[in-house]
Amino acid sequence: MNFSAFTLGIEEEYMVMDPQTRELRSHEQKIVEQAQKVIKDKVKAEMHQAVVEVGTQICSNIHEAYDDVMLLRKTIFQIAGELGFSVGAAGTHPFSKWEKQLITDHPRYFELVNEMQDAARSNLIFGLHVHVGMENREMALHIANSVRYFLPHIFALSTNSPFWEGRNTGFKSFRTKVFDKFPRTGIPDYFASIEEYDNYIKLLVKTNCIDNAKKVWWDLRVHPFFNTVEFRICDVPLTVQETITLAALFQAVCVKIYKLRMQNLNFIIYNRALVNENKWRASRYGIDGNLIDFGKEMEVNTRALIYELLDFVDDVLDDLGSRAAAVGGTDRILAGGTGADLQLQVFSEKEDLVAVVDYIQSRFLEQ
Repeated sequence: MNFSAFTLGIEEEYMVMDPQTRELRSHEQKIVEQAQKVIKDKVKAEMHQAVVEVGTQICSNIHEAYDDVMLLRKTIFQIAGELGFSVGAAGTHPFSKWEKQLITDHPRYFELVNEMQDAARSNLIFGLHVHVGMENREMALHIANSVRYFLPHIFALSTNSPFWEGRNTGFKSFRTKVFDKFPRTGIPDYFASIEEYDNYIKLLVKTNCIDNAKKVWWDLRVHPFFNTVEFRICDVPLTVQETITLAALFQAVCVKIYKLRMQNLNFIIYNRALVNENKWRASRYGIDGNLIDFGKEMEVNTRALIYELLDFVDDVLDDLGSRAAAVGGTDRILAGGTGADLQLQVFSEKEDLVAVVDYIQSRFLEQ
């Protein structure tokens, strides 16, 4: 079976900080301007001026993706340093306040703030987006409907935002709680056909809810312009290796659903409300809680369900060349903890959020 259509594209959002105070700091798009001379359109501004977003090229496998993400991180790190800034990757900054952060001077962002008000101004969060290529949009929708069930499992591994505005929130991913204030977020509904999905988008545009399909900010979406399924649920991880592990899992679960479809088999479709229960648990407890096994109708240790996920995708990993990234990487996260666990560990030892920021920065270029 040929899986070459299932390419990868990865987007990461980084924090730009003051090396002395460790506070978020506007770089006035200087990092973006300099980086564009080196990596062209792989870097762009975000709504807040303390954020830099990067995106890989279309990668044919997980190894290309690793090389590209590492190149992007090294480039941004070096340019930021030359301009007098530091950078790091976490779902939220441990103590900087959004009220003090500047909005990028661009009509699109002003329009967004005008509509969303404080929901937009406070949306100072940093995510990971993984695009998995599809042969056509019909298949993309079929896969999107099915893989919704696995979103909380993979999200739990990515949790990397326990602090918000100087407080320990009690969540492993508070980033998702911040983003919940936006409309059209969270786990998407089931759509019976690509026509039904397209009609939904057309209705929103027609009634002035949105002006384009990119303003549907679900945790997973059939991309409006590319033949991809875009996974948007994860916090940006501390390290490149974790990013690659999450990307490998998203790719593998798509390929597995595709393989079942080619054998005239389907994965059971679960109700959005049920998947949401698991997402809430993952955001609160990360890998240390229980998720619901809907088939058994019982709570199961999150780690056990993640290992079940690895078993589910096992027969496609070698074809994709991603066994080390998916299985080895997941084992490392389960053994050592998620970014949130590690941030909390540093805080419990040092009782100092500046030390947490220093730790986040120290992991940015880890091989």
